[in-house]
Amino acid sequence: MKVIRVQNQVEGGEIAFTLLKESLTKGAKTLGLATGSTPITFYQEIVNSKLDFSDITSINLDEYVALPIENPQSYDFFMKEHLFNHKKFKKNYLPNGLAKDLDKEIAAYNQIIAENPIDFQILGIGRNGHIGFNEPGTSFDMKTHLVDLEKSTIEANSRFFASIDDVPNQAISMGIASIMESKMIVLLAFGKEKAAAIKGMITGPVTEDLPASILQKHDNVVVIVDNEAASELE
Repeated sequence: MKVIRVQNQVEGGEIAFTLLKESLTKGAKTLGLATGSTPITFYQEIVNSKLDFSDITSINLDEYVALPIENPQSYDFFMKEHLFNHKKFKKNYLPNGLAKDLDKEIAAYNQIIAENPIDFQILGIGRNGHIGFNEPGTSFDMKTHLVDLEKSTIEANSRFFASIDDVPNQAISMGIASIMESKMIVLLAFGKEKAAAIKGMITGPVTEDLPASILQKHDNVVVIVDNEAASELE
């Protein structure tokens, strides 16, 4: 696990984009993508670049259940606003949180991942150490699954909604086992509120109580952190 310290989120996005360019040069064809405020500067670098993504497939980590894609807080809406409306990809996959049969949707998404092995996976990390929406206690063997969101996750995400009561309490998430199959993982973390999770992920035991800690067992992980997120590291 390589740790790169940056001054701010803008620099973090620039370095992540440099790593992506290197992966594309080596033949990467499938990107695993994340949402939330953390990867926005990374997506800005992609949008502002002259790189051609028309032969690249993207697979998103997660999507809320029962939230219309027209809702500005849906991850479908987020990805279009920050990336897909600006860069043409070969194909963009997100879980369908509106599917009538969620079990069938989950099985289909696992098949999509199996048919499109992820070369380059972008991750954020939750305050409780979740990656994707894989909350503490999630089995490391889990693939795509339905998640009951933790109270702490709902509270953290409520800043994006008019009221905490508007935050969905379920999501479909790519599982930890699927994330770990990615050839390269780049995790971004910015801000003091991520410091404890980053410390546990890098220096703590590998435990399902802190899902991101499993990344210690992956042989190609780059962690990009600002000074605040790295403040509890020695």
